[in-house]
Amino acid sequence: MNQSLFIVWRESVEALLVIGILHAWISQQARPGRARLYLWVGVFCGLLLSGLLALTVLFAGEWLAGTAGEWFQATLVLLASLLILHMVGWMRQHGRTLGRNLRQAADSQLNRRGGLGLLFLAMLAVAREGSETVVFLYGMGVHKQGLELWRFALGGALGLGLALLTFVMLQRGSRLISWQRFFSLSEAVLLLLGAALLVAGLDRISGQLMAMDLPEQLYGWFGDALWDSSAGLDDASGLGAVLANFVGYRAQPSAATVTALVCYWGLVGCWLRRLSSKSSADGSTCPA
Repeated sequence: MNQSLFIVWRESVEALLVIGILHAWISQQARPGRARLYLWVGVFCGLLLSGLLALTVLFAGEWLAGTAGEWFQATLVLLASLLILHMVGWMRQHGRTLGRNLRQAADSQLNRRGGLGLLFLAMLAVAREGSETVVFLYGMGVHKQGLELWRFALGGALGLGLALLTFVMLQRGSRLISWQRFFSLSEAVLLLLGAALLVAGLDRISGQLMAMDLPEQLYGWFGDALWDSSAGLDDASGLGAVLANFVGYRAQPSAATVTALVCYWGLVGCWLRRLSSKSSADGSTCPA
C-alpha cells in the first residue's frame, strides 16, 4: 500500500505540474478558451494511452503462463527499476528549466501546428507520467493477491488524492513543503524503491535459474544465504516487511543480492555526483 501510494503521489504531482504550467501559459494567450480545450483533450488522450498500456501489460501477464510469464514479470520489474533511475536523472538535469522549456515548446507547437500541436504536447507529457506509473505499479504489485491487492489499489487511490492536495500547497507556496523539498524527498525515496525493485526482479530471476540445469557455483551464488537475520528482523512482517518493500532488505540474502545492492548504490552515488557537478551550485530546483 505504501509503495503504490508514494508512486501515484509522486507521478501525479509531476503530471499536475506539467498541466499547471501549460494552463498558466494558455491563460496569457489571446484566445485562451480554444487553447484550453486542446489542453484538456490532450490530457484525456494521454490518460487513455496510459490506460491502454496498462491493459496491454495485464493481458500479456495473463497470456504468458509458467516460465515465460515469470521472465516477463521479472523483466518488467527490472525495467521499472531502470525507469526510476532515468526519472531521477531527468529531473536532476531538467527540473530547474522545466517550466521555461514547456512554455517554449508550447509556443513552438502552437505556431507550427496550431491547437493540435498543443494537444500533442499535453498528450505526450501526461502519457509519459502515466506509462511510468503503469510499469512501476505492475512491478510492485505483480505478486499481490486478495486483500493485499485491494490495499495496494487503495494506496494508489490515496496517492492520487494526496497528489492533488500537495499540488495545491506547492502552487500556493506553502511553508510546509516547497518544490525543492518535494523533489529532494521524492528523489531519495525513489532511489530506495529502485533498489527494492532490483532485488525483487533478481528474486524472480533466481527462482527461475534454480529450476535450470546450471553449474553448482551458480546455484550457490543465487540460492545460498550469506547470513540469516530473520530472528532479529524478519522480512515477511513488521518493520522488516516495510524495509523489504522500500529498500530491498532481505533477512537471508544471497551473494547475488548483496552484490547487486552494493553495485547499485555504488553506481548511483557516482552517477549522482557526476550530475551534481554539471549543475550550477546556486541553481534552484523549482521548475517554475
